[in-house]
Amino acid sequence: MKKVGIIVLIVLLIDQISKFYIKTNFHLNEGIYVFGWEWFQLKFVENPGMAYGAEFGGLTGKMLLSVLRIFLIAGIGWYIWKNIKIHNNNYFKVGMAFVFAGAIGNLVDSLFYGMIFDTGLTWNSERGGWDGYSGISEANFQGYSGFLKGCVVDMFYFPLFEFTWPDWIPGIGGKHFEFFSYIFNVADSAITVGGAIILIFRNKVFR
Repeated sequence: MKKVGIIVLIVLLIDQISKFYIKTNFHLNEGIYVFGWEWFQLKFVENPGMAYGAEFGGLTGKMLLSVLRIFLIAGIGWYIWKNIKIHNNNYFKVGMAFVFAGAIGNLVDSLFYGMIFDTGLTWNSERGGWDGYSGISEANFQGYSGFLKGCVVDMFYFPLFEFTWPDWIPGIGGKHFEFFSYIFNVADSAITVGGAIILIFRNKVFR
């Protein structure tokens, strides 16, 4: 478990440090080119829902998702502890540690960011949508909402290429397409990498 714990701690530190930096130095929806490359940007957005910007159900759905994450993380932790001696290999340890750390990283945002920062996305029940804000957030621990009501900070944006579909294609003709349009964070990346390790090397993971 020591190796798993070290990986989880390192990923969590990188994830939270990067999120704190972006949220306290960028305006909402502000972006910059990294190394002058248009296809690699740091762009600050907030995500009230799931990984890679997906969301559902407004504030109620967001809070239910946070509760679900707690049970899911508890389940992942129990699974690792229960099976680490059975699957005593680095593929299992590294893959599960990345997934575990990524899940915890986004949960921290959802649980506590509403109480740590002074501004963030808030749910507008009258219009049924999320309201943005102006200015740069401060970690003054006064809070803009409350427990379970924080939003996940995302910042990595890779718009590798974009084009408009030809008009003659049924259903999508004339529509704009961008690859890769999702904006994500270190925690999302950790979940993706960990899941890929487990899937690709599954024969070695569960040998």
